[in-house]
Amino acid sequence: MTIQSVQEQTYIKWEMIIVDDCSTDNSLNIIQQYASQDTRIKIIKNTCNLGAGGSRNKAIEVANGRYIAFLDSDDTWFPEKLEKQIALMEQKNMPMSYVAYYTIDNEDTLTALHPVEEQVSYVKLLKNPSMIGTLTMMYDVKELGKFYFEDVGHEDYIMKLNILKKIDFAVGINIPLAKYRIHNTSLSSNKVSAAKWVWHIYRHIEKLSFIKSLYYFSHYAYYSFTKYKKL
Repeated sequence: MTIQSVQEQTYIKWEMIIVDDCSTDNSLNIIQQYASQDTRIKIIKNTCNLGAGGSRNKAIEVANGRYIAFLDSDDTWFPEKLEKQIALMEQKNMPMSYVAYYTIDNEDTLTALHPVEEQVSYVKLLKNPSMIGTLTMMYDVKELGKFYFEDVGHEDYIMKLNILKKIDFAVGINIPLAKYRIHNTSLSSNKVSAAKWVWHIYRHIEKLSFIKSLYYFSHYAYYSFTKYKKL
């Protein structure tokens, strides 16, 4: 479904780089079958397990396109996702965008809608890390250069903050154009672990003072319970 959701995009000038992170099931064979039929799909096979951040970095390194977006193996995009985002970025002359999205469970049932605001700045993202879903973000390499994931927890959050330090704000489309699967073992389902990483990022990555960290963390705690609409 993940690969098919990219193939079904109304914007057809894409390049899909799939990183096989030492899978032990039949995933690689399935990917190879898709790649043999669609030259826009390219495969990178890791020789050792690198995890999500390291695997994404390998894909970013070899990517040739102007825009970079991310999609994990259990998630999907709606057909107009790329077209609408690129059109918005070109219209607004903005180097980063994002869209609203649904969450789904292991049975593909919609569980929540995550709406978004029209603009998100660095300060806004400090208050609410979930304002930009990683599977919905897109950034312009021509304008910003390539950004990579750091080898720490919540590395996607750090990347978004680093990008927003370079620009005034990113622009959003408040239409759900993606589906994000929530697993019981995923970091997003473990609120205590996620909270610890957010605090660590405030204090040790962004190097905010204790008072500022407490200020932003209070907003983070509030938005953790109000960030989505259950279906």
